[in-house]
Amino acid sequence: MKIAFIGLGNMGGGMAANLARAGHEVSAFDLSEDALARAKEAGCATFTSAREAVKGAEAVVSMLPNGKIVDAVYDSDVIGHAPSSALLIDCSTIDVATARKVMDAAKAAGHDMVDAPVSGGIAAANGGTLTFMVGGSEEAFARAEVVLGPMAKAVIRAGEAGAGQVAKMCNNMLLACHMIGTAEALKLADRNGLDMEKFYEISSKSTGYCWSLNDYTPVAGVGASSPADNGYAGGFATALMLKDLRLAMDAADRSGAKVDLGRKACELYEAADAAGLGGKDFGSIFETL
Repeated sequence: MKIAFIGLGNMGGGMAANLARAGHEVSAFDLSEDALARAKEAGCATFTSAREAVKGAEAVVSMLPNGKIVDAVYDSDVIGHAPSSALLIDCSTIDVATARKVMDAAKAAGHDMVDAPVSGGIAAANGGTLTFMVGGSEEAFARAEVVLGPMAKAVIRAGEAGAGQVAKMCNNMLLACHMIGTAEALKLADRNGLDMEKFYEISSKSTGYCWSLNDYTPVAGVGASSPADNGYAGGFATALMLKDLRLAMDAADRSGAKVDLGRKACELYEAADAAGLGGKDFGSIFETL
């Protein structure tokens, strides 16, 4: 299948490479010359504009930083330039309103389109083990599964247009709350004379079990290996977690949802970002305690 891939950053580069490894003909575009060079080494054809990359594509996949860029790229370079038969898949994490706006425009131009944000981080993007949360019609989802498969351990239809974005923001709000709670519990144990490794041994086998503790322990040398063991380098950046939390807070305000704990998590990650932890893994929230 001929697939155009727009956005070759930390996540998109690995995703495009996995599509190429699966035997797809990948036409890749990014503003970064270094990203294009890596994509070329991974077997992708590279282009200097998104408009050129989508010509003749059977599917277009995008992984972009925010909703404003997604809207602009689809409006100026994808819709009206890719064949109307092309399936459009946006894997960016953006606000629900923009996702639905772009999908409405795509539908009006004859495209099937899904929003398909991901969970799993850079390692999963490189390893082809992402979880995709997909919003769109059943027909569009069936088409998208074929494209997303080489990049995924799970592809789940969340519902209609925008549902993927709703699932992603809710999941990451929950993850932020889990991580803060995990970090606070570990620090509380330490401050009260309980070895953190011993606390991990106990809580990871009892009702404190959660992914942030068991699989991504935010303390160096304790529990599971994580970016904490590398000075919080790599992983899922605090700034990206904050972006997702702000999307969740905006959605809560628009819908009238009560998210007191999520709102507090957003405040704590805002403080962590302001303290210079934006580029570090979100488990670095432990360092603020």
